[in-house]
Amino acid sequence: MAPIRAVEREFELPPEQATPVVFVVDDDVSLRESLEAMVRFAGLRAETFACAQDFLGHPAARVPNCLVLDVGLPDLSGLDLQNRIASERTDMPIIFITGYNDVSTTVRAMKAGAVEFLTKPFDDQVLLDAIRHAIELSRAAMREAAELQAIQDRYVSLSRREREVMTLVVTGLLNKQIAGELGIAEITVKVHRAQVMRKMNVRSLAELVKIATKLNPDRAPRAALQRAA
Repeated sequence: MAPIRAVEREFELPPEQATPVVFVVDDDVSLRESLEAMVRFAGLRAETFACAQDFLGHPAARVPNCLVLDVGLPDLSGLDLQNRIASERTDMPIIFITGYNDVSTTVRAMKAGAVEFLTKPFDDQVLLDAIRHAIELSRAAMREAAELQAIQDRYVSLSRREREVMTLVVTGLLNKQIAGELGIAEITVKVHRAQVMRKMNVRSLAELVKIATKLNPDRAPRAALQRAA
């Protein structure tokens, strides 16, 4: 029971402090065991699965992680699994391994976001280097997701009027123009604007614009960016 409690405590640690985990999905039991031993020897945690469905039934990791994935699986192919999890596990880079040197498969996997494609037999050090690189990518993705969540939480704390003011501020309108748009006094706009800056934890228009762009990247307020520069 002690090892289980230790793992639970580890998952409660911040992602930067917890031991990264490497998921391995391959139907070759000897290869799974070999990769598991190699990963653990490198100081990382390992979770192995014989098929895609077993992996899909496992909860997503809350620590930096990556997936070492065989292309030819018995139930769901590696490429199909990659497509299934593409939008759900964006912080999990994929390293493909295969026994066949198929250029079209390699291209398809890489275009879909795989970080590496290795043909068996591969050098252990090459795989370890790929795993370490993937873990760093995962760590960066988790950090970015946490930052975005913090921004979204701050935005939720804004009142309806404060959101309206923020929307107009980042489009580049002056306080007087915002007052005209909303039908309120300019001094009221200034009060709301100050509240927006405080709640969003920014000190300048440039910072507010960058945050607004992260909240809605498809509507980057270019005019405001130019004024804030």
